[in-house]
Amino acid sequence: MSFFKNLGHIHANVSATIEKVAGGTVKELKGLFDSDHRHDDPEEKARDAARTKILEAHRFKSFSTERDGNICKWHVDGHDFMWALSELIDSAKEQICIMDWWLSPELYLRRPPALHPQWRLDRLLEKKAKQGVKVNVIVYKEVTQTMTMSSKHTKDALEDLHPNVACMRHPDHIGSKDSIQFWSHHEVVIVDYHYASIGGLDLCFGRWDTHSHPLADAHVTEHDRTLFPGQDYNNARVLDFQKVERYVSNQLSTLETGRMPWHDVHMTIVGPTVLDIAQHFIERWNEIKKRKYAELERYTWLALPHNLAAAPNEAISSHPDLEVWQQRGVKYKERFLRHGGYDEQEEDPEDHKHDPNMGTCRVQVCRSISDWSHGYLPEHSIQNAYIQLISEAKHFIYIENQFFISNTKTGAAVVNQIAGALVERILRAAKDGQKFKVIVVIPEVPAFAGDIKDASALQIILGAQWRTINRGGDSIMEKIREAGYNPEDYIRWYHLRAYDRINGPYHTFIKEMEEKTGITFHQAQVALARKWIGKIDESWVQEDVAIKAPLPTKDGLVEEGNASKIEPVKYPETEEEADQILAKFEAAASRKDDDVSDSVGHHAMQDTTALHDERWLGDEAEERECYITELLYIHSKLLIVDDLRVIMGSANLNDRSQKGDGDSEIALVVEDQDMINSRMNGKPYKAARFAATLRRALFKEHLGLIKPQHCEPETKDIVTSYMTPVPHPHKDTTMSKEDSLVADPLSDDFDQLWNGTAHKNTQIFSEIFKYVPSNNVRSWKQYENYVPKVKAGHVGHADMPVSEIKDKLNKVQGHLIEGAVDFLVEEKEIVEGVRWSSYDPTLPIYI
Repeated sequence: MSFFKNLGHIHANVSATIEKVAGGTVKELKGLFDSDHRHDDPEEKARDAARTKILEAHRFKSFSTERDGNICKWHVDGHDFMWALSELIDSAKEQICIMDWWLSPELYLRRPPALHPQWRLDRLLEKKAKQGVKVNVIVYKEVTQTMTMSSKHTKDALEDLHPNVACMRHPDHIGSKDSIQFWSHHEVVIVDYHYASIGGLDLCFGRWDTHSHPLADAHVTEHDRTLFPGQDYNNARVLDFQKVERYVSNQLSTLETGRMPWHDVHMTIVGPTVLDIAQHFIERWNEIKKRKYAELERYTWLALPHNLAAAPNEAISSHPDLEVWQQRGVKYKERFLRHGGYDEQEEDPEDHKHDPNMGTCRVQVCRSISDWSHGYLPEHSIQNAYIQLISEAKHFIYIENQFFISNTKTGAAVVNQIAGALVERILRAAKDGQKFKVIVVIPEVPAFAGDIKDASALQIILGAQWRTINRGGDSIMEKIREAGYNPEDYIRWYHLRAYDRINGPYHTFIKEMEEKTGITFHQAQVALARKWIGKIDESWVQEDVAIKAPLPTKDGLVEEGNASKIEPVKYPETEEEADQILAKFEAAASRKDDDVSDSVGHHAMQDTTALHDERWLGDEAEERECYITELLYIHSKLLIVDDLRVIMGSANLNDRSQKGDGDSEIALVVEDQDMINSRMNGKPYKAARFAATLRRALFKEHLGLIKPQHCEPETKDIVTSYMTPVPHPHKDTTMSKEDSLVADPLSDDFDQLWNGTAHKNTQIFSEIFKYVPSNNVRSWKQYENYVPKVKAGHVGHADMPVSEIKDKLNKVQGHLIEGAVDFLVEEKEIVEGVRWSSYDPTLPIYI
């Protein structure tokens, strides 16, 4: 989603609102210039003092303490996590709490959708609500001028399911004293105050993906094999989400445009820390209730669940709102603070039982909150945790994040000091002659914004990242060089990229089907999406669907709508009509298509066959046109230190997430006491199971050292250990050959494998596709000359033989490529100038 594409219009919108709503603007200005306006009378100050006392007593100055006895389980990518989440939600007995930035009710948690209709999120929540389970949801209320996810549709769709479902939208924006341009950026689900999930994955379109990260999803003769229905097939570099309440709208042409693959990390947890996660949700829920829904019975007050009779020394005992909420709020069971452990007087459901001896993880909840989100003074314990864990690192740091914006000095435009902590730790290692390494994996282009040459928002974000990495005078690499050391000996940046082949032989196959039936492929595509909507309200009216396909363009980074051709497609009024369209179209096929793979990108993994084995029944020009590449978008928010400690949650590495008074965030610090045998710098080493196995899993995926993850009708009954939630453990692979290759992140062998793979993949993608951003492009002039005039993501050479394309792509391993840190490095204006040397009031919106 081009989240920042239109942020430049915010100020114009505010100006218009000033003229429109004078009274509201006075309130808004008061809130803007006095963000702590609720904290200035004696009673409020006493409440703040009580909270501050709690923070001061905890590590990282967090609202919560460290708790032992938790079972934590990581899940990499949407395929595995969403299956696990479907099991957790289905186990709910009393209450489900969801706090999300964007929630798509029509999201399928299990796929292919044709085989799992009952596992669509809205249908699963409706099922639980009818069983008496209360469903409380908080979603971010977007700035409609700049974002397209339609929280109103989310709220309406969910609350129409059943009276037991309540959905709050927050915050309000223009014309309110509490107006705010920041986000509620949590990705949290809590089930019965017993299970929880936290990480980077929103429950919305565009997030579900497999480890193979296919770009193609065209199934000419078997549409029911589709994985990404309707708007879930998305590439925001080509076309942003539009009218998401119209599930079938905004479809790309699956014959011409690859989707943007999505890499992310999440976890499920059971244990006493779930109570702290619940506290965080309850505080937010009750604050929104007080501000927006105080008189509405559907939105009940919630009581804190902690059993203080069993644990009177809990910090929650001095919470300033404890008594009021206990008196007026609904209280649900909790199962962790009990006399002698489990209460024998009340038997837990079977799916809510677990062996306490499995709880080997010490976990602490950290967060970024402030008055706008919680009614409290700012807390930035996530940044505190990052800085402290980096400072205490002894050997190795691994970072995956959607952004990388920080600073090495104070008093500057960017405030958070995570970059400074990295420089300090690296220089300490360098001066001591210690081997120390930091690996950072971030997207090639953050935030999906428009053409870098024209989009000021994207230039600001990239400029901020480059000022953090290697430009502007105070970057990480410049500071290390300034001290007399080579920064690449200690820290490097990387991206992820994928390739695929669309099964779209239009002229030699599909065109014939269209002529026989009078039905276009795009009509069949829309009919399939209509079929999966199911029964809809009679008032729901869908206009014609605009299918957009890219035209050749000089811009290899993004294609806006005006670089596309548009084909209007009539929307089928009923499921029956949709079924008839699909059946007629598929029956017109003159041959079976079984011999041609609908996706081939899995050959970058440990496949039993090679790309050379893939057949094609059309002509060579068609096949060449169907090979595509796309950046693999990294949405993780992850820090792993020494294979011992992990920070995972919703917080990006930028000021918005880290300052405390910006985006509202949550993260878990996990320290597993279950130690495994490993190696570090060639020597035997004890690593924590949770941290080490997570890092190894990520490295194996990035390097292509795992088997492809297929999601097909033939695999629908295969449920691996990675797809199940806590308390079920992962399959132990720590003694595997693949694990041994990535076990020691400081070894020379690993360094050669990691950097060698990244370099080889980068060369291959550059030779075939001439993609950007690229270190080969250092100026705007080189940009103009380098980018081929082809559809974005397609082969950059019209005369390159398909055999050569296959030869080269067959050598791609995994998705890892080198970081394009020198892209446009000669264009100084991006990282210099007034914006960065003095306060620019627009900067907090972007960084």
